[in-house]
Amino acid sequence: MWQLPAIEDAELETLINDLLEVHGYDFRNYSRASLKRQVNRLFTKDKFPSFAEMRYRLRIDETYLKRFVEGITVNVTEMFRDADFYHFLRKQIIPTLGTYPFIRIWVAGCSTGEEAYSIAILLKEANLLHKTLIYATDLNPAVLEEAKQGIFNLKSMKLYSENYILAGGVEDFSHYYTANYHHAKLNKELSERIIFSQHNLVSDGSFNEFQLISCRNVLIYFNSYLQNRVFNLFDDSLVRLGYLALGTKETILFSSMAGRYQQVATEVKIWRKQQESADSL
Repeated sequence: MWQLPAIEDAELETLINDLLEVHGYDFRNYSRASLKRQVNRLFTKDKFPSFAEMRYRLRIDETYLKRFVEGITVNVTEMFRDADFYHFLRKQIIPTLGTYPFIRIWVAGCSTGEEAYSIAILLKEANLLHKTLIYATDLNPAVLEEAKQGIFNLKSMKLYSENYILAGGVEDFSHYYTANYHHAKLNKELSERIIFSQHNLVSDGSFNEFQLISCRNVLIYFNSYLQNRVFNLFDDSLVRLGYLALGTKETILFSSMAGRYQQVATEVKIWRKQQESADSL
């Protein structure tokens, strides 16, 4: 069966330049391998006869541009994904957060909100949600709109319930949502403590001070330059002794920030900030 030729490296660079110059989306420091894979997927899926046609469409069609950006930035996520991480958060990190008079948490690259809601449930069970604000941000406005609704496929609830139990859940998971036909809507008390907003890790700055920043399975899509830029942003946004949580394949160890952070345990990708940067002293 004949297949369309893949996007070449030079063509990918052309698209990256167009996205920045014409529309202001900066993908220059994203991992080329990941970006090329996603662009080729969309090129095939949308049945473009040539690269030139795809480029032209992206330059002039705002509707398609929106769908394209959504297609290359959506992350696969689920509630209580990597249950060991949430179990550690529940037992070791959240009790420490409880010593603050008010808790601010940033979930960066929140996608459709599953991680933010999972953390809200942990805080609810620790009787800390009432004094917490969770800032959940993403580049993609479409997934943020989904996240704000707090509505998920009812079939997903079985998996989420299993993850929740593995993460040390103490309630019947159905206590946290209302089932309606094929969908489940999470309780309002959870969404009331979450602020969903658009934020671009590539170009936007710090906007608050946090005791915990969670950015899991996002940095794997960035090159080392952009990872360092994001680590600097997180460092500016964390209080001293604040926590930084990363994905299972991510680390701060090789960044310029490494000397100021200590991994809290070998089995989890969570670091604690030990000292301020020289600029802030």
